[in-house]
Amino acid sequence: MNLKNQVMTTNVWVEQKWFDYKLQWDPQEYGGIDMLYVPSENIWLPDIVLYNNADGNYEVTLMTKATLKYTGEVFWKPPAIYKSSCEINVEYFPFDEQSCIMKFGSWTYNGAQVDLKHMKQESGSNLVAIGIDLTDFYLSVEWDILEVPATRNEEYYPCCTEPYSDITFNITMRRKTLFYTVNLIIPCVGITFLTVLVFYLPSDSGEKISLCSSILLSLTVFFLLLAEIIPPTSLAVPLLGKYLLFTMILVTLSIWITVCVLNVHFRSPSTHNMTPWVKQVFLNWMPRILMMRRTPYSTPEYDDTYIDSAYTNEIDYSVSDYPLELKGSPDAFESVTSTYKNIRDDDARRVPHASVTDSENTIPKHLSPEIISALKGVRFIAQHIKDADKDNEVIEDWKFVAMVLDRFFLWIFTLACIGGTLSIIGQAPSLYDTRVPVDQQLSSISLRKHMYLPNTTFDED
Repeated sequence: MNLKNQVMTTNVWVEQKWFDYKLQWDPQEYGGIDMLYVPSENIWLPDIVLYNNADGNYEVTLMTKATLKYTGEVFWKPPAIYKSSCEINVEYFPFDEQSCIMKFGSWTYNGAQVDLKHMKQESGSNLVAIGIDLTDFYLSVEWDILEVPATRNEEYYPCCTEPYSDITFNITMRRKTLFYTVNLIIPCVGITFLTVLVFYLPSDSGEKISLCSSILLSLTVFFLLLAEIIPPTSLAVPLLGKYLLFTMILVTLSIWITVCVLNVHFRSPSTHNMTPWVKQVFLNWMPRILMMRRTPYSTPEYDDTYIDSAYTNEIDYSVSDYPLELKGSPDAFESVTSTYKNIRDDDARRVPHASVTDSENTIPKHLSPEIISALKGVRFIAQHIKDADKDNEVIEDWKFVAMVLDRFFLWIFTLACIGGTLSIIGQAPSLYDTRVPVDQQLSSISLRKHMYLPNTTFDED
């Protein structure tokens, strides 16, 4: 079967039998001879041709000898190789069944001149269940033959008023799917489930888009293979083509979703503000549903003592611009700092309505300019670290939102891949067909192979 060109090639023996009253004789008059082998070119032959041939060879080309009996019965069994056109239905490829016909009839003689019948046809019926003798049939490695009925038909053509009889053989075949399952279906299913791993890959790796693009490129290879196998028909989309389209849609959606997830992952407080409903949905509800657990983010707590002592102790005491009374030891600097705190507390008590923040931001004028400048620098550094920690907390929130989205679409795409694979491949009727092929039942060659398998034993001396 040439699937691309929709041509079926068959190697057959065309058995034909007819009666010719001119070829009768009495065996007693010819020394008891009751049968002869005569050249077929020297006797009348019915011009039986294959109507739906695909290469232009209508008739039998090898003219073998015919068997002639004294009763006028002529038996002719020439071998022939026919190439017949067969309309291929690719809807369920590679789990497909094909029905090809071979229509034989006389090209010259009408039904009144040559009454064409099947050799096993019974009276009152035009249908023969097993129309092809499969005794010497060699089993195909690609197809199982399910049915080979033969039907006698009479048709009227525009050229003539008399009907023309023909015999149509309908060959129903089912494809053996092991080859395509191993080489096409399993790799396609594997590529489909690779799409799911895109959402399991961390966003910080920077390879999510690359993985999606690689999967998309690999699908084009399978599309090219499919285009090389099946005919360019627009009547139906093959089953494998549907699955590849489904996979391509999934990969395209995964690329689009991955871009959105990466956009969320790299958000910061300077570009986006997280709304309350986003916090409620993606930081509280969905992690519980998706069984995600987040490690709590630890933010260090800062107070005035930490700012005034810890940070000021790191100031270089050997700065030449400091007053002489501060160059002695760190204790002198700490005494000034404590004095600053006492003055700040006194100022806060004098102003009843002043808040703690106001007192913290107020630097007494009693200190030297160098101390004031150092304290301002310390406060600036501390505030900067506070702001950086807050920004990092928001950034971690956005990253966790991206992780929640990845986990959500991981489950969605997993279910979609499983459901799509089962629903598309499960459409093929041949998966549920339990009919035993007739070629395996009727072929004597197949039976002999199973009966006479070599079973050699060796005896040790």
